[in-house]
Amino acid sequence: MLTSLDITPIIITGVAVIAGLALLTVIFRMWRKVPQDKAMVVTGMKKRVITGGGGLVIPILERTDTISLGNIQLNINTSQTMSSQGVPIDVVGTAVIKVRNTHESIYAAIEQFTGANEMQIQKSISDQVTLILEGKLREIVASMTVEQIYNDREAFSAKVQEVVGTKIGEMGLELKDFSIKDVNDTNGYIRALGAKQIAEKKKDAEIAQAMAQKEESIKKSEAAKEGERARLQAETEVSAAKKAKEVQEAEYRIEQESAKAKADAAYDIQKSITLQDVIAAQMEADILRQQKQKELQEAQLQVEIAREQKQIELEQRRAEKTREELKTKVVEPANAELEQKKAAAEAEKYTRIAEAQARAEAKKAEAAAEAEAIKLKAKAEADAEAISGEAKAKAISVVGVAEAEAIKAKGLAEAEAMEKKAEAYKKYTGAAMADKLIEKLPEIAKAIAEPLSQISDIKIYGGGVESVTDNVPTVLAKVFETVESSVGIDMKSIVMADSLEARTTKNVNVTGMGDSISKELE
Repeated sequence: MLTSLDITPIIITGVAVIAGLALLTVIFRMWRKVPQDKAMVVTGMKKRVITGGGGLVIPILERTDTISLGNIQLNINTSQTMSSQGVPIDVVGTAVIKVRNTHESIYAAIEQFTGANEMQIQKSISDQVTLILEGKLREIVASMTVEQIYNDREAFSAKVQEVVGTKIGEMGLELKDFSIKDVNDTNGYIRALGAKQIAEKKKDAEIAQAMAQKEESIKKSEAAKEGERARLQAETEVSAAKKAKEVQEAEYRIEQESAKAKADAAYDIQKSITLQDVIAAQMEADILRQQKQKELQEAQLQVEIAREQKQIELEQRRAEKTREELKTKVVEPANAELEQKKAAAEAEKYTRIAEAQARAEAKKAEAAAEAEAIKLKAKAEADAEAISGEAKAKAISVVGVAEAEAIKAKGLAEAEAMEKKAEAYKKYTGAAMADKLIEKLPEIAKAIAEPLSQISDIKIYGGGVESVTDNVPTVLAKVFETVESSVGIDMKSIVMADSLEARTTKNVNVTGMGDSISKELE
């Protein structure tokens, strides 16, 4: 069970919390906040002013009065107010006042203007200040003329602020602004004053207009003179400018023509140089092309020579193969035939080599001569563009000499080829020559039979058909006899050399072939 000693701290804590909450509640209820445009005057225990903040106010013991610190606009209207001239006028103005934001001014305003609330205090301020302004305004109007009030409203407003500002300053207020909206009179004084001024202004305006017209006429006359003078001067300057322009144009044309002539001359010179360069380049290109063609031809000749050499070697190998075969089958006749074929192959080999070399040398000499002739001819044509007729004749002479040399070289090459060919024929053996003739026998037979093919109709009166068909062999035999009698080659014996009879007797003689094959066989 809890004892009294245990409960006491709890009670004390609860009472303290309740007391604290109550104190905070009282403080919140006593705390008064004041906005920036208002002032609160607290009286009672201690007199003080609160503006734009907050403070504690003890109820019952203290009283609060709130007054606005904002601007208050007042409309002031005084009618039939006598000026210093005795002219009654109506003045309408606007004033802006407010409570000055100082403690002394706020205390003074609260003392001067009382009310149950803020609105009543503001109304009280407006009414009292309006009366004060109207009274002071009448006093000021009475001390000034209508002209001063009407014409110098700024000075009038400044005087009102000076007089009224001091008076309402004692009440804790300040006059922020005062302006005159309108000044009127019911007797037409201001209108008459305006009419007089208007008449004077019109008179001044007419005088000013007349003076202006006079000055305008004078200025127009002077301007016309100046214009005429300027026109004449301008015409003179234009004429001078035209003359200067014509002179400049003439000088420019002269310079342009001179520059054009120089440019044309330079162009002709450059054109001549360029033409010479082009011709020289073409010459070089032709020479290079001829050299390329020459090299290509030489390469082709080398290829042909190599091909012919290969063919000769192939034939030589074939001959060797044939020789071996004949040696195996029939020793001595085969040896004789082998020697004959070997001699023929060697002769054919030397002949073809000689012919190929002769053709190569001839083509090489011909290509060199043609290249040299083209080069000399091109050079002659290039030189003909820049030199006189004498040089042209010399160039033509050089071309002719070059062509003659080329023809001479070609003839020498052909002669050398013929000489080589003749030497090759000298080396031919009878068997080789017979081999050549045997190759031509089909053509000879064809030529013999050619006339018979042209005969459309044959009538045989005696001897039978054999007399016609035997004509070709008879003629062919006559050909063999003619060859034997003319060149000394016995075609019949050569053809029969490989027959059975020749192999048996082993004694075949070839007339006109030097040593007989029989000697070789022995």
